[in-house]
Parts: sequence; structure tokens; C-alpha cells
Amino acid sequence: MSKLDLMNLSLPELTRFIKENGEAGFRAKQIFTWLYRPQISSFEQMTNLSLPLRAKLADIAQISRLDIAAREQSADGTVKYCFSLVDSEKIETVLIPDGDRNTLCVSSQVGCAMACAFCLTGTMGLKRNLSPAEIINQVLFVSDELEAQGKGGINSIVFMGMGEPLANFDNLIKSLDLLTNESGFNFPSRRITISTCGLANKIAELGYQAKVNLAISLHAATDNVRDDLMPVNHTYKIAKVLDACRHFPLPKRRRITIEYILIKDINDTARDARQLVKVLHGLPCKINLIPYNACNALLYKCPAQSIIETFRDIVHNAGYTVMIRESRGADISAACGQLANKKS
Repeated sequence: MSKLDLMNLSLPELTRFIKENGEAGFRAKQIFTWLYRPQISSFEQMTNLSLPLRAKLADIAQISRLDIAAREQSADGTVKYCFSLVDSEKIETVLIPDGDRNTLCVSSQVGCAMACAFCLTGTMGLKRNLSPAEIINQVLFVSDELEAQGKGGINSIVFMGMGEPLANFDNLIKSLDLLTNESGFNFPSRRITISTCGLANKIAELGYQAKVNLAISLHAATDNVRDDLMPVNHTYKIAKVLDACRHFPLPKRRRITIEYILIKDINDTARDARQLVKVLHGLPCKINLIPYNACNALLYKCPAQSIIETFRDIVHNAGYTVMIRESRGADISAACGQLANKKS
């Protein structure tokens, strides 16, 4: 009989499991707290539990952790981790250091079904969803490594790795609950951002179930262009996605992030910039412009710097906060849109 992975359990689920196995319910919180401490991998380390209880847990349960298959470091300090899963599938996770701050970009699926034309991950197709344990263990692994190296902790978590987070909705919500639980990893929800290509039917629900930040991968200002770049637009047009954003329960003083990859001769003209301003009218948002990260497997190119700056200026002059996002980790295929478990 396979052992139950406690990393997939919420605190109420763990409490029920403990009681069903003849133990006092308060033991669950003790165990739950241990699961999210640094460098914990066995029940033997849970020293406030009796030896018989630790032995029982070892017989009926397990604490899953990810196996590192490869680690690459970019010239700019970005680190890409490739993790091997129990079924031999692989996922990639990216650590982006910036001074004394660390941002972790995590994956939510093996591959991706969204098939965005500019994204290498989309060429993989969808292999499967990640479990809550597989999602949170990316965070725990890197957190442990940073602590061991004396490099501080993780300051921000972004779900911008492999996969579409809202297509793995239930496991996403559970992983967010586990990461932010005060008795567990206790990570601030305000420092977590979920990026979606535009599954409009799940956007508002995300906001009601988790108090996290929302980022929309828009990448075009007209449906004609977005239809060509992002197949999801055939189901959820730009107007529908942005209407869903307007129903997202946004905390005071927070804004939605609009992500816009600039691709040469596709969506980078002054006309595109003016149209973007038009469609975003009235939406509390900020815009991240992302110069396209070229790769050998795809034919798209990055616009000239002057084109990027003109686009930025048009949007900025319309009253929006807009940033040109610096590309990080491109030399190890760790930049936006490059995660595919292979070198480009």
C-alpha cells in the first residue's frame, strides 16, 4: 500500500488523518509545522513527537521532496533548477536574485496546453498537472538552498513558470493555502503573483479564494493579433478577459499587472501602443513590457530598442505606470517563454 504524502494535505486534512489513525488531533499542527521547517525530510527529525508516533508515521505516510536533476547559473546570477518528478517527468523553476531580494518563478504544470506561438513551453504540450506538493516543494527546495548558502530567503513568488496556473485551479488554490498558512511556510499572500494567459472564467474566482496579485499575459491589443499569438483568445477575447479583471476583487492600492511581450513587426507599433491604452481604459493596472527573448526554435525577433522605448512612452504619456522588464537568464534558457526542459 502506498504511503500518504503529507505535503499534499491541508491542516484540516492532516488533522483528520491523524485522528483516523488513533492519535490526538493537536498532533497534526505539530507535524504540519515541522513539514515547512528548513531541511526537514523525515519524521525522525520531529523531536517533539514520541518515538512510537514517529515510527507509526514512517509506516503509513511520507514527506515528499523534489530531486534536483540539473542546475544552471546565468552570467547575471539567475539560477534555473530542473527537478525530476516521481514519474520521471521534469519541471523547471527559476530563481531571480536582484540585490538582496530573491524572486522565485515556479511551475504549475508539466508542459502547457495553451500553445502560445511565442513560448517554448507551449511546444511541449501538456503532460500533466502538478500536485500541490510538487508546487510547494519547488519553493521549499530553493528556500532551503538559499538559507544554507546564507543568501537570505525568498521575497516574492511568481507563478510564471511552466504551465497555465488557472488550468490547474484546485491544486493551485491548495498550494497557495499551504504556502501562506501561518502554521506552515507562512509566506505573505501579497508577495505572490499568479499569471494567466486569460482563462476569464477563473479570474474572479481566484481573487475570492486567494488574496494574491494577478498578472495577465495579454501580449496584443487587438483580437486579430492575439488570435494568431494565443489560441486561448479564440475562447476568451480581450474584452472578456479585461471584463473579468474588472470583477477581480482587488485590495486597495493594488493594481493588476498587464504583461506585454514586444515582438518585432507583430505587436510593437505606435498604433498597437495607442490601442493598448484604449482597451485598458478604466482598469487599475500597471504594464510590464517584455522584449521578446529570441530562441532558435521559434522565428520571432525582438524589436529595436528605439521601438520599445517609443511604445513605452506612448503608454506612459497616457497616464499608466509602465516598465520595460529586463531579461534575466536568457543565456541558460531561463527567461520568459524559454522553459522547456531543453536548450534552445
